[in-house]
Amino acid sequence: MHQLHFFPSRTMAIYVGRMFLIRSFAILFALVLVLQTLDLLGESGKILAVAGNGDSDVWRYVGMRMPQIIETFLPFSVLLGTILTLMTLNQNSEVIAMKAAGMSAHQVLAPLFLAALLVAGISFAFNERIVTRATATLSAWQKVEYAKVPKDSGIRTNIWVREGSDLINAATVETGGPAIVLRTVTIYERTQGVLSSMLKADSAHPVASGWELTNARRFLRRSGTREPLGTVIAMKGVRPDQFTLAQVDGDELPFPQLASAIADLEAAGRPVDSLKGVLWHKISGPLSAILMPLLGAVAAFGLARSGKLFVRAILGMALGFAYFVADNFALAMGDLGAYSPFLAAWGPFILFALIGEMILIRTEE
Repeated sequence: MHQLHFFPSRTMAIYVGRMFLIRSFAILFALVLVLQTLDLLGESGKILAVAGNGDSDVWRYVGMRMPQIIETFLPFSVLLGTILTLMTLNQNSEVIAMKAAGMSAHQVLAPLFLAALLVAGISFAFNERIVTRATATLSAWQKVEYAKVPKDSGIRTNIWVREGSDLINAATVETGGPAIVLRTVTIYERTQGVLSSMLKADSAHPVASGWELTNARRFLRRSGTREPLGTVIAMKGVRPDQFTLAQVDGDELPFPQLASAIADLEAAGRPVDSLKGVLWHKISGPLSAILMPLLGAVAAFGLARSGKLFVRAILGMALGFAYFVADNFALAMGDLGAYSPFLAAWGPFILFALIGEMILIRTEE
């Protein structure tokens, strides 16, 4: 009957799970320590080169950069922790003892899956609460090259909005005054997706029936003529808040806020596919920790004395690193629009879950 139980032995599950967690977080600590030191060697000079910056600013940088390094390398440490744990169990013939007791390969790996799920939950919470804030603050600081970050001037530049099939571009959007003002406005008027005319104006401000355009003129594409219009009312279905939406960086927003921003941008007619990919990846990224025991499982099975344990460990690492390469490639393809957002975020996860399961079944089950 105990073949039907996922955890036949509570003692064994705690023993293996604790061993896995200790090794994973020890490797993460070592990786973060080394990589943060190397990163600081390159950035500390730039920070201290700014007048007024001192040691406290270097430590401030460390406090914002370290969460990013932890987020990036946590899956790597879980992979290496998995392989190290399984190699140890195999080397000490503990895997053979478990299998002799009637445990299947999946039951041997079950404590690792449970511990990896715990790591995934911690990773998701850590990313949402700490990494997003650190990324937003560090990004703003780096844009001014580690000088004092100025207050927001309320000016947005090069904003695009869609109204039906028409595209609207404002060179600058001023939000600091009592009312929003658009400067150097261009409306690309399209008929069945084909550009028919361009309406340009020096400025625009919202009125009850739409937007009042100052010094407007229209260029007709077919005739090649230009006609002055003076002051006109246009963009009747466009809301002012569609122009005040700032450029959204998915890495700087927690999941609920990013989902809300995507909905707002979509309503404004902005392209959001790449942001949807980032949104899905906020879940699939931490969940990749669950894949690592499956991909590293080749190091657990097979006789250690056959001399192939090291080869199996290398194969497990190769599978894990192949997943990370495929994951980054899929995200890049999602940014370019070649992959759908769901495929970009979940495609590599599903593919490598199937590959890992197939290898495990073929070799052990």
